Amino acid sequence: MTRYNLTVPVTFKSNGEEKTRYQRVGTIFENTREDGSKVLSVKLDFPVGATEMVGFIPKPKDDEDDVQE
Repeated sequence: MTRYNLTVPVTFKSNGEEKTRYQRVGTIFENTREDGSKVLSVKLDFPVGATEMVGFIPKPKDDEDDVQE
């Protein structure tokens, strides 16, 4: 299992210079299923309606449903 820190950039000024720090907001876990496919699990440090989201790589049938912005 691979683990990633989930962060958001926060910009601020220090001594007149703009700097960026990265505030941790959660963790992403990359897991491998028995069939070899990858699953990403996002664990947030605070509730935002849901405290966990799971992302999957789109299957060919999912690619047919293009998302329009």
